[in-house]
Amino acid sequence: MKFNPTAAIIATLATLLTPAAAFAHPKLVAAIPAANATVARTNTVRLTFSEGLMPKLSTATLVMTGMPGTANHPEMKMTGVTSVVAADGKSIVLTSANPLPAGSYRADWVIVGADTHRITGKHSFSVR
Repeated sequence: MKFNPTAAIIATLATLLTPAAAFAHPKLVAAIPAANATVARTNTVRLTFSEGLMPKLSTATLVMTGMPGTANHPEMKMTGVTSVVAADGKSIVLTSANPLPAGSYRADWVIVGADTHRITGKHSFSVR
């Protein structure tokens, strides 16, 4: 097989001119409550990502990681919490049936964007 410099140049240019988004994975760009924030009682957590999500493959769970006055509190997955991809297609909204009690929390998320790669992450905050 002979080296074809024209084909090599075309391939290089095609790679360089391909939009960067084609190579990117969705990233967490905003959250309510904010990362490591302490907030008043709430029943909603919103995680917003840099691009659209595949709703059937993207979800989050809420885990209580600590409770005031309880040493060595074991992690506890919160029940009664729903997870849906919002109408904007870029956010996951976790909604608890009741306001979250005081403590520390972690939202564990699994998302799939247009590139079909599964991405996981964590987001922590506290409730006073």
